[in-house]
Amino acid sequence: MKKLISATVVAAGLLFAQISYGQYKTALGVRLSNSQAMVNNSITLKHFLTDVAAVEALFSFGDPLAIGAVLQIHKPLSVEGLQWFYGGGGYLGFEKVYDPNRKANDTETNFGAMGSLGLDYKFANAPLNLSLDWKPELNLFNDITFEPAAIGLSVRFIF
Repeated sequence: MKKLISATVVAAGLLFAQISYGQYKTALGVRLSNSQAMVNNSITLKHFLTDVAAVEALFSFGDPLAIGAVLQIHKPLSVEGLQWFYGGGGYLGFEKVYDPNRKANDTETNFGAMGSLGLDYKFANAPLNLSLDWKPELNLFNDITFEPAAIGLSVRFIF
């Protein structure tokens, strides 16, 4: 039993050491947003394709139900582990709306474009990533609307 515990601790230490240095590759967590954007509170998965390019996939649950993806370009800042990023992408969402003629709820499909601008920080000695971003949305289907106040905070665990 002691050997199993020791081996587990050593393996976890090696994994932790490998994660804690250099650029992370993939991180999974939650994004909390302050606005009524289509893609608001969501599960976020960020994966780096190259040293500077990453794809962030977002899944918002509840009402509205939405899925989105953004390609982001990262640029380093003078603080180690801190980067700023910009990019764009799109989303597909489903929102419940009340139809007064039928006196019933309907599901409205929404499709749109999403921008991305923010800060991304990777802790040096922990498998944790924080991101503060602005993701404005332009709905292009059903009703053309713009949501400029889509600010969010993401907390992710790095794999």
